[in-house]
Amino acid sequence: MKRRDFVTALGIGAGAAALSACGKKEPEDCTQQGTGEQTASKEVIHWKMVTTWPKNFPGLGTAPERFAKNVAKMSNGRLQIKVHGAGELVPALEAFSAVSAGTAQIGHGAAYYWKGKEPAAQFFAAVPFGLNAQEMNSWIHYGGGQQLWDEAYEQFNLKPFAGGNTGVQMAGWFRKKINSLEDLKGLKMRIPGLGGEVLKKLGGVPVNIPGGELFTALQTGTIDATEWVGPYNDLAFGLYKAAKYYYYPGWHEPGTTLEVIVNKKALQELPEDLQAIVEQAIRASNQDMLDEYTARNNQALNTLVNEHKVELLKLPEDVLKQLHAVSNEVVQEVANTNEMTKKVYESFTKFAEQSRAYHMISEQAFYETRTL
Repeated sequence: MKRRDFVTALGIGAGAAALSACGKKEPEDCTQQGTGEQTASKEVIHWKMVTTWPKNFPGLGTAPERFAKNVAKMSNGRLQIKVHGAGELVPALEAFSAVSAGTAQIGHGAAYYWKGKEPAAQFFAAVPFGLNAQEMNSWIHYGGGQQLWDEAYEQFNLKPFAGGNTGVQMAGWFRKKINSLEDLKGLKMRIPGLGGEVLKKLGGVPVNIPGGELFTALQTGTIDATEWVGPYNDLAFGLYKAAKYYYYPGWHEPGTTLEVIVNKKALQELPEDLQAIVEQAIRASNQDMLDEYTARNNQALNTLVNEHKVELLKLPEDVLKQLHAVSNEVVQEVANTNEMTKKVYESFTKFAEQSRAYHMISEQAFYETRTL
């Protein structure tokens, strides 16, 4: 065989092998390299993401969708994440177990939903009368919170991240007015996490049900009250049609951190650049959600009050004082559950004390000047 024919034969063989490899993937997984004489395959990794929210629900449901799109764009299509709303792949409150087991590689929810699996998880979502959104982000990212969160989820093969924040929430929707602590006794209310434990201690009945079931439960009287998030989401669910009284402030959730949980094995199997893309896309989503809620809540509250004539009320001061006192008791009790909760509690409270001391002369002092 002549040298020229031999080289040509090699080229054809290499091209055929590359085309064969491409045939095992989607057409867009194959890219031309160099001058086009060689064809190389670009591996595309597919992940499933499960959430605790209704598909594309404003804010909570759209944030995972934006995250998935950002990952696809940042990775040049190499990592594709399909987002499943609550109930599509697994029930809403089974997202944690699904990601832990590897049924899905990644999930989006709120850490207080998993208090039955790890009591310390609640501290990474919301603590009554605790840290606001700015402080939660600071504690997690720069105050030692992330390391403790990692430790708490290690046993579940999960890597947690702060994946969004709603800011200060509303106290909730009530079918009757709250004039004293007596009105909380026997009250069936959808309220998760530590806030639910506080209500229970005051004689109420906390109920933990997925967001998609709230309207029907409130409308039919299955529950007497519900907290959800705030005006933006509450308007979307039409909760004003099921209860007349809308109370503030959200004592139970002063800065609710949403979480992204990633199966550790799946994350570690990614190339290093894709791992970095996932982490940075989550970090961006965390801030983006807070920005969205801060903007949208303003508009939605105006609609609720001025168009739907919702009765906006502040919880009585004596009720708030009692809620605060009981909250301190409940948080302390949870802190004594095990060594993990104790460590998280100590870190959280130390950071809170330092943050409050500074905010007395910064954030809080500034807010007071705006009312002069």
